[in-house]
Amino acid sequence: MAKHNAANARIKREYFIYLKEAQRRDEGSIDAVAKALARFEEANGHKDFKTFHRAQAVAFKHKLDKQPAVRTGKPLSRATVNSTLSALRAFFVWLAGQPGYKSRLTYADADYFNLAEKDVRIAKAARHKAFPTLEQVHHVIAAMPDSTAIELRNRALVAFALLTGARDGALASFRLKHVDLVQGRVDQDARDVKTKASKTFSTWFFPVGGDALQIVQDWCRYLREILLWGDDDPLFPPTQIGVGENGGFVPVGLRRGECWHGAGPIRDIFRNAFEAAGLPYFNPHSLRDTLVQLGEQVCTTPEQFKAWSQNLGHERVMTTLTSYGTVAPHRQAELMRGMGKGARNLAATVDPALVAQVLAAMQNLPGDGLG
Repeated sequence: MAKHNAANARIKREYFIYLKEAQRRDEGSIDAVAKALARFEEANGHKDFKTFHRAQAVAFKHKLDKQPAVRTGKPLSRATVNSTLSALRAFFVWLAGQPGYKSRLTYADADYFNLAEKDVRIAKAARHKAFPTLEQVHHVIAAMPDSTAIELRNRALVAFALLTGARDGALASFRLKHVDLVQGRVDQDARDVKTKASKTFSTWFFPVGGDALQIVQDWCRYLREILLWGDDDPLFPPTQIGVGENGGFVPVGLRRGECWHGAGPIRDIFRNAFEAAGLPYFNPHSLRDTLVQLGEQVCTTPEQFKAWSQNLGHERVMTTLTSYGTVAPHRQAELMRGMGKGARNLAATVDPALVAQVLAAMQNLPGDGLG
């Protein structure tokens, strides 16, 4: 069976350029599309896209239902299946309008990649995401060691993530110039910082309490006054590796001048910190849920919650509420029980005799002529 199709590779390359330049999709989105196309080609024996027929789409859907996930070995989730099929449908709709393919493909054939409505509802259903409480994050920060430069960096990293809700890609690319300690602000400038969708915005430190703010202030002063680093140096520098006493490679300090190339080391720091504190691992992104939960508790006006939402980089409050604002099940239960008690108290204060008098008076009112 063929492992490669040159014609397919050429048209896929054109499609990826179209997604990047015309649709303004980022690399992560394009990689997901490439993965979906590769999965389809493998299942379809790398046949030329010009031979595409609706039966191939139907057969591929059946194969996806039986295909296990690589990491878990369990059947693919409905969300994964839905995103894969959606990417394929969009590709073949585009392909049907390209020279050399117009006479061979129809737009309607792409519709056979659609997932059943019930499966789409399952795929898009909102589910509660686990995230740490504010108290748990403070506990983790307090438990982190601070004897070496690397340990100071790690502790400041977790504290800064809590103060700002910055995504791990941004955390990996911040430089000292982006932090204004006087204003209590970090500028997420997309020219230098890897923000989502290359969006530029400013974040003022969230009022999270505890020692997080002091830890970040001390860390910035350490970099500037002790190490004598400048504006263009990384806020969270990579680990410098050197030769240890036994001849092996060991961490020896911080590497100046360059930022981390990816977020993997940041996730490792979080994993080690939470596990050392006796808690399950929560990734950096989960702290955004923690901050939204805090905002729901402390914001008392729509204007305040709008500011809180913008501080997370959201243009619309609904993004904050729908993507991060789901009430945890245990909290939902507490709220519902509390409202039930309030309803019972209200019912107890109502005078049945007064209600009867009001109803009788309403029945004796003259008609309004609108009946």
